[in-house]
Amino acid sequence: MPAFLLDYNLMPFHLSLFAVLLLGLLETLGFYFNLRPSRIIQKVSPYRFDHVALFNVKFSKTLIVFFLLMNFSFAGYVLQLMVYAQDREFLPAYYLIVPALIIALFFTVFMIHCLDQVIPPKFKKKHSHLLGRLATISSGNARPGFSAQARVRDEFGQLHYVQVEPEFGELEFQSQIILVRLRKSHYVAKKISKSNRLFGLDK
Repeated sequence: MPAFLLDYNLMPFHLSLFAVLLLGLLETLGFYFNLRPSRIIQKVSPYRFDHVALFNVKFSKTLIVFFLLMNFSFAGYVLQLMVYAQDREFLPAYYLIVPALIIALFFTVFMIHCLDQVIPPKFKKKHSHLLGRLATISSGNARPGFSAQARVRDEFGQLHYVQVEPEFGELEFQSQIILVRLRKSHYVAKKISKSNRLFGLDK
C-alpha cells in the first residue's frame, strides 16, 4: 500500500484526489464561517463564466470542479491499473495525463447534464420584475410541459437565466421571445415574429 501511494507515476492522480478532499473540507468549513472558497474565487476572478453554456447549471459551479478532479483521478487510476495488469509496472504519468483528462471531461459533461436535468430550477421572487422583457432562448427548445433556459437582462443591465415555456407551439434555440406571465417555477413566453418591426433593432 505505501508503494502505491508513493509511486511517482500515480502522483498526478493522487494530487487530484487530494484536491477533491481538500476542496470539500474547505467548502464545509467555509459554510459555517461564511468564507467559502468558491465565493472568494468568484469575486476575485477577472473572467465571468455566465455566458458559457457549460456553466449555466442549476447547482453550485463548485460541483463541476469536484466532478472534473474526481473523474480525472479515477480515470488515471483505471488506466494505470489496466497497464499494470498487463506489464506489472505503471506507465510514466505523462503518457496518461491527456487520455485521463479527455475521459474526465467526457464524464464530467455527462454528470453535469444528468444532474442539471433532475434538479428543479432555482427560482426567485425578484425575477417577477422581468415580465414584459425581451429574452433569448439559450439552451434547447421549449414546448408546453418542457421548459428551456433563456437569458434576459433587467433594467440595470444585469443578465439573468430563467426557465421558459410557451403556451402552445415551440420556442426554438436562439429565438427571440417576450416574457408574458409568471408561474411557480418558470415563465410563460411568446415568440417574437421576425417580421415585427417593433423589435427589429433588438439584439
